[in-house]
Amino acid sequence: MTRKAGLTLTLWLLAMLAGAAVVWNSRFVADMSFFLPARPSAEQQVLIDQLKEGAVSRLLMLAVEGGDATQRAAASRELRQRLADHSEFVSVQNGEASSFAAERDLLFRHRYVLSPAITPERFTVDGLKQAIGDSIDLLASPAGMLVKPFLTRDPTGELVELLSRLQANSQPNSRNGVWASRDGERAMLLVQTKALGSDTDGQEAAIALIREQFAAIATIAGPTLKLQLSGPGRFAVEARATIKDDVSRLSLIATLAIVAVLFFVYRSPRLVTLGLLPVVSGALAGIVAVSLVHGSVFGITVGFGSALIGEAVDYSIYYFVQSGRLGADTWRARFWPTIRLGVLTSVAGFGALLFSGFPGLAQLGLYALTGVVTAALVTRFVLPQLAGPTAHMRDLSYIGQRLNAVIDFLQRLRWPTLVLAVAALAYLGVQRNDLWHENLSVLSTVSAEDAKADGALRADISAPDSRYLVLVTGADREAALQAAEKIGAHLDRLVTAGVIGGYDSPARFLPSPATQAARRASLPTPEELRPRLHAALADMPISAAKLEPFLGEIEAARRAPDLTRASLDGSGLALAVDALLLQRKAGWSVLLPLRPPVGKVPGDRGLNIPAAQVREALAGSGALFIDMKAEFDILYGDYLSEAVRLSLAGFVAIVLLLAATLRSPRRLAAVLLPLLLAVLFVVAALHVAGKQLHLVHLIGMLFIVAVGSNYALFFHSGDEQPDADTLTSMAVANLTSVIGFGTLGLSSVPVLEAIGVTVGPGAVLALLLTAMFVRRRSDKRGGR
Repeated sequence: MTRKAGLTLTLWLLAMLAGAAVVWNSRFVADMSFFLPARPSAEQQVLIDQLKEGAVSRLLMLAVEGGDATQRAAASRELRQRLADHSEFVSVQNGEASSFAAERDLLFRHRYVLSPAITPERFTVDGLKQAIGDSIDLLASPAGMLVKPFLTRDPTGELVELLSRLQANSQPNSRNGVWASRDGERAMLLVQTKALGSDTDGQEAAIALIREQFAAIATIAGPTLKLQLSGPGRFAVEARATIKDDVSRLSLIATLAIVAVLFFVYRSPRLVTLGLLPVVSGALAGIVAVSLVHGSVFGITVGFGSALIGEAVDYSIYYFVQSGRLGADTWRARFWPTIRLGVLTSVAGFGALLFSGFPGLAQLGLYALTGVVTAALVTRFVLPQLAGPTAHMRDLSYIGQRLNAVIDFLQRLRWPTLVLAVAALAYLGVQRNDLWHENLSVLSTVSAEDAKADGALRADISAPDSRYLVLVTGADREAALQAAEKIGAHLDRLVTAGVIGGYDSPARFLPSPATQAARRASLPTPEELRPRLHAALADMPISAAKLEPFLGEIEAARRAPDLTRASLDGSGLALAVDALLLQRKAGWSVLLPLRPPVGKVPGDRGLNIPAAQVREALAGSGALFIDMKAEFDILYGDYLSEAVRLSLAGFVAIVLLLAATLRSPRRLAAVLLPLLLAVLFVVAALHVAGKQLHLVHLIGMLFIVAVGSNYALFFHSGDEQPDADTLTSMAVANLTSVIGFGTLGLSSVPVLEAIGVTVGPGAVLALLLTAMFVRRRSDKRGGR
């Protein structure tokens, strides 16, 4: 090794070590934030907050199946008890009466500041007579067991009123004292984790603990019992595992396949090793750039690295194959300008994604751009120094000679290909209304089977879906709660009108101090209450003497301090309030989830709640009505529109770059025609195969043009047709690119799979179609 080569190697190693240090300290994530906008609207911000921190994102639904009903109920009770003893869970419910004891006791203690029925009229003679009469009537109903123990202390039935509001949502079926599925074949539990929905590690630990505790129960209760678990946390954990597995597996497959190709071509371990230097450099540089610019690296971005392997290795293939007989200096003079232009077209294509408002696309663009540029620079400046003045390649001219014969055959298919293109264009025109997928779910890693199972569990346990929300804000907690109470009055009218079925509000369990003071002021003194009570009980089967404790309760409530957030600690009500009352940088926000009218089930097709009527009722109130599903659809629409704009911008940039370099409309058209045909055929083939296009396919189309232009430029870089070595280098480079991109088509991650099935075939078609339509010497002579 020469001194210059040693210095070059040293500098390269130092750069790699510095990059490795950055990567070692980088944060890698694999969550939904890949698809979320960097600059969301107010509605989209609520959507993002709910996905990351919302109460629904922390719910896990459990179903115990197998065995008989008694075994399932016993396992449900034991599992609830075990999980409740762990700090990883803030709420574990299975329908047992004892699981609501803390909430019931808290509601009872503070019932006179929590009950909206507390008004001065409630404690008039007529008001007392009506309320106490209702409580006595309840004694003969199924609720009598709840009313009787508290009758002397709460004859007006405030506790019953509060409990009915607490359980306003439809409740699951009950068998053997615990929740059960609609068919009675599963015992149901609803768990809320301490970990946020965005804390995938925390969710994974919680799920592992649930499975561990159930396994211990099943060992005692019997092996016939099985646990089914679903929820956003499980999907997040499995999505991360899927991405990690795919990244490792596909990168390994692509690397081994490309190394095998290089060994076939080079027949030299030294050249194979040197040929991989641009790949390693490009992949490392891509991760470093993304980490430094974005602060974290998405797993899907790293997964894209298997495609970069195939693209980055092209440059070393060009160098070794083309310079084998000519030498490095001649290669730099003759071929580097063409390769440089190809790199610039790739930069134009990938670089368009840098301007995306969605972090996922921006990361893909930065990773690909940095990787390709780095690989090209390493090939240009590092590889020749390490390889020596000439790369001792075996003679591959026989491959190029055979490729010339293939090109001659392809060129006889020009007219049939053009006819096929017209047919494909007509087909896509007819199918244009069915080409595109309509929503963001197409990019989810959740399988249709898992989604169906999740829906079944959600229906069995009546879990909330929080599709419809009303958002109000305030400068502080007090202002936010007062705003929620004000909006609650609007929503109460919508409930009465049947527009909505109900709503949840943190103000129900934590009223504003002003509301608490007003309710407390409605409570009479013992001197005022005693004669009214005697008059109200005149014709009732209960004496005023038995209700003497009631007078003491009223007096204690009049003197009690305000109910605060700290008062709710230790109960599920604290969780309910914290999920709906949120502190932000700019103040406090309150979420009011709406429920559809009675008789309509969430998830039905069509609008469950007439959004226009709700918006009209809230007009001028300062509240923001949000339809989460609609926001998802808008988000996807924004995503798709932006992808169209960026793809067009990238394509225009490539065209302008080629036009400025080629300086010939005819040559420009000759370069672009095969690329456009390749895109057309790929789109038609995908649709025929039953795939609806989405935004990642659109990005893949841009990549076809960016990658395919590299091959086209070799055919149109001069007046002479490519020699045998050049054809061989293009064929081998194309094969490695197809391996790199095509391997992604095996991914179970929709984003990676879409890139693979689009760019892999597209790269092959770009080369074949370019060879088909290039003008050969015989064409030129025939045209004179």
